[in-house]
Amino acid sequence: MSTLYIVGTPIGNLEDITLRALRVLKEVDVILCEDTRVTKRLLERHDITGKQLATYNELRSGVTAEKVIWWLEEGKRVALVSDAGTPCISDPGSMLVQRVREYFSRSDLGSGERSDLAESVTIVSVPGPSALTAALSVAGVPASEFLFLGFLPHKKGRETLFKEIAASKRAVVFYESPHRILKTLESLKKFLGPTSESGLEVGPKRVTICRELTKIHEEVKSGTAAELLEFFKSNPEKVRGEFVVVTADKS
Repeated sequence: MSTLYIVGTPIGNLEDITLRALRVLKEVDVILCEDTRVTKRLLERHDITGKQLATYNELRSGVTAEKVIWWLEEGKRVALVSDAGTPCISDPGSMLVQRVREYFSRSDLGSGERSDLAESVTIVSVPGPSALTAALSVAGVPASEFLFLGFLPHKKGRETLFKEIAASKRAVVFYESPHRILKTLESLKKFLGPTSESGLEVGPKRVTICRELTKIHEEVKSGTAAELLEFFKSNPEKVRGEFVVVTADKS
């Protein structure tokens, strides 16, 4: 049976990988990577050698979805990993899964050998770390319901999103880069109150910034947007790494 495995990998600490994920990575024929150098370091850390690695990114150079489909038609077992975390969550791997599902569910595959092939191809999740759930677990906010926004747009639609964040009764989580975190905190300060310049009648929200989760310089800071903006402006050496931002009403 041909299988496309969606394998969660560590978001920082290379020990954060499941036994099942390690077994799958040892057994598959091809590992699709965001960056082969990053994946190679992970494999070497866990003594996995001799694997065929291929870069997958439809937006840049690398193998295409058509090539992956051909491998699956040939009966190969393929694993998809990202540089960090669970593939397809704010990640171009989702396009691959969509293309594979669409191809092997086509009605024109007909009956007989082609139909049997379609039925023998499966897509399997091998769950693992995610910066989204890691951040929610340490933020200390109600998370039975939450809104995940991925990476915010650079320009178009940002102000509308900040208004939605301010009005949301649920916790809101999104990713941000070190190049835009100060600008984002400026916007959160503007829209989250307590005296919002947007005109929305909202109370002050608590903001939690999770930086470099599971890595050596991991840091979690909570406060108002104004307090966090002042903190990062006063500590420019901390404006680096990967950021997850969580906002929620103060309890």
